[in-house]
Amino acid sequence: MCGITGFTGEVIDRDKVIKSMTDVITHRGPDSSGVFSDDYVSMGFRRLSIIDISESGDQPIYNEDKTLVLTFNGEIYNYQELRKELIEKGHVFTTKTDSEVLLHGFEEWKEELLNRLRGMFGFAIYNRKDHSLFMARDFFGIKPLHYTMVGDHFVYGSEIKSILQFPGFEKKLNMDTLNQYLSFQYAVPPQTFFEGVFCLMPAHYLWYRDGKITTTRYWEPRFEPDNSLTEEEAVDRIEKVFADSVAVHKISDVEVGCFLSSGVDSSYVSTFFPGQNTFTVGFDFGEKYNEISWAKELSEQIGVKHHAKVIPSEEFWGNIKKVQYHMDQPLADPSCIALYFVSKLASEHVKVVLSGEGADELFGGYTIYNEPRVFRLYRALLPQCVRTGLRRLVQKVPRHFRGQSFITRGEYPTNESFIGNAKMFSYEDKQRLMKEPQYATRPQERTRPYYDRVKDLDDVTRMQYLDINMWMVGDILLKADRMSMANSLELRVPFLDKEVFKVAASLPTRLRVNRHNTKYAMRKAANRRLPEAWARKKKLGFPVPTRVWLKDPKYYEIVKAAFQSETAEKFFHTEELVQYLDDHFNGLRDYSRRIWTVFVFLVWYNIYFEDGAHAEGDWPMFKPASK
Repeated sequence: MCGITGFTGEVIDRDKVIKSMTDVITHRGPDSSGVFSDDYVSMGFRRLSIIDISESGDQPIYNEDKTLVLTFNGEIYNYQELRKELIEKGHVFTTKTDSEVLLHGFEEWKEELLNRLRGMFGFAIYNRKDHSLFMARDFFGIKPLHYTMVGDHFVYGSEIKSILQFPGFEKKLNMDTLNQYLSFQYAVPPQTFFEGVFCLMPAHYLWYRDGKITTTRYWEPRFEPDNSLTEEEAVDRIEKVFADSVAVHKISDVEVGCFLSSGVDSSYVSTFFPGQNTFTVGFDFGEKYNEISWAKELSEQIGVKHHAKVIPSEEFWGNIKKVQYHMDQPLADPSCIALYFVSKLASEHVKVVLSGEGADELFGGYTIYNEPRVFRLYRALLPQCVRTGLRRLVQKVPRHFRGQSFITRGEYPTNESFIGNAKMFSYEDKQRLMKEPQYATRPQERTRPYYDRVKDLDDVTRMQYLDINMWMVGDILLKADRMSMANSLELRVPFLDKEVFKVAASLPTRLRVNRHNTKYAMRKAANRRLPEAWARKKKLGFPVPTRVWLKDPKYYEIVKAAFQSETAEKFFHTEELVQYLDDHFNGLRDYSRRIWTVFVFLVWYNIYFEDGAHAEGDWPMFKPASK
C-alpha cells in the first residue's frame, strides 16, 4: 500500500514542493519514497512494501522506452494472469510487482485495462510524449484519489493534506459540504470540505490533457436479481466466490492478519486464517460496547491467535484530534476512532489485514433494510397527509416513547425517508442551526439521482444501491483507508471484489433481507464455516459509547466549551447547540449523534483552519466566544 501525489507545470523550488507533498503522507508508505520530475509534471510516491519487497518494487516505474511513468496506490490481485498475457504479447517486465502490470496493460489496452483488473487502486500514468496525465480509481472506491486546479496547475494526491502543501493553494471552507455533512455525517463525494478540491469518484478515470480535466465512469454496480435462484444455489455460489476472493486477497510477501468483531462479516473472513493473527478492540461499558469476549471465544474455536485491547475513555478522547487530522475531512462516525485503535494494534504484529467492509451493502446487512417490509402496510392504509399529521404530533412530545420512531420514519416513501445509514439534521433543523441558513438544502436532492437510476428495482435494492454509491464511499471506505494508513497498515476488503459483487447482485431480495434475518443467504454460507451463534448474530456495527460519555460531566464540559467557542459562533446559533447538549445530558432525548456530528466538525475546523498544532495536545482547544 502506498501514497501518491503530484502536480503539473513549473513552480519555484519544484523539488522542495514535491518533497513536502510526499513527506506529509509518509504514514502511507514509510518503507521508501520516489519522485519523477520533468518540465511538465512532478510525481511523488511513498511505499509500504507488500509484494516484491525488494528495491525493484520502488516507484515511479517506467515502461520499456521510459515514455510512460507510473505511481500507484493499491493491489492488483489478478496481476499474475495479466502479466503472463502481456509477456505473451511482447511486453518486457523488469520487476515482479503488480504495479508494472498497470503500466504495460495501459500501453496495450488504454482505458480498457480497467475492466480487466481485480483489485483496489488509485494510480497516475504520465505520458512524456504528449504530456497527458491519466488517473483511475477502483470499482468501489477502496483507495482514494483527490484533485484540484491551482491557477494553471493540476494538483492531485491520495490525501488532501498533500494538496494543501502546494504553493498558492488557498484554503476555503466549502459551505455546501458543511450543509451536506450535517445531514449525512460525511462529506458527500465528489465534493470535499475544501472548496475546489474533489475526489475522483469510484469506477471513474480522469484525463488531464491540454489544460482540461475530463472524467468518465467505466463501471457501475448494477443489481440484476435472478428470482429463479434457489436458496441452496445462492449459498453454494456465495461460498465458492468468497473463498476464492479471500484466497487472492491473502496474496502477499508479508504476513496477513484479520480484524475480528463478533459480527458475521469479519468472523467469516477469520475462518480462513488458521494459526494467524486476529485483532479486536472494545470499551469497558458492558457487552453492548465490547465484542472482545465473542471474538476471543471464536478465535479459540477456529484456531487463530487473538489480540485485543480495551480502549480507556481518556485514551479515546485523547486521540480525537489525531484521528480527525488523519481523516482530512470531518467524519462524525465515532467508530473511525475505534478503527484507529484496532489498526494500531494490528500494525504491531502485521503489515496487512483483511476486514469485513462491504458485506452489508452488497448482501443486505443493515437492519434498516427491513423498513420497506415493516412500513408496507402502514403506508398502504394511511394516506400521506395523515402520516404527516401523526409525525408532527409525536414530535411535540418532550420525551421519547415507544412507537415514536416508527411514526416518524414511516411518514414518507423509501426514496424520501432513506438517505443512507446516517440521518443527522433535517432541512428544518439545519435552517434553525446554521448562521447562514441559505446554505441548507434537503438531503433528498443528493439522493434522488441515485434512486432515479434504479427506479425499476424494489425498495431494498434501491437502498443498497444508494449506500454503495454514497454511504460506503463517504464513510465506510474513507475511515477504513485513513485509519489503517495512519498506522502504515494495509487493509484489504474481500467482500468488495468484482466477482463477489456479481453473485451478490444476482440474489433475489428474499435471499438478502427477509423476516428471518438480514444478509440471509450470506449468513447461510458463513454458517458452513462458523458456529451458528456467530452466523446469526445481530449486527452491532463497532458501537462506541458516545451517548454514555456525553452524560459524564467531564466530557459534557469539553463539548460545551466547543459549542460556546469562537469557532462554533462562526457557523451555528450556539444556543441551539447547547440546548441539544443539555437535553441529552438531562435524559430528555438521545441527541448524541447530532452532538457528535457538530463537535467533530469543530475539532476538524480548528485543526485545518485555525491552528494545525491542535492536532496534538490536551483539551481544551477552543477559544471561548466573546460575550
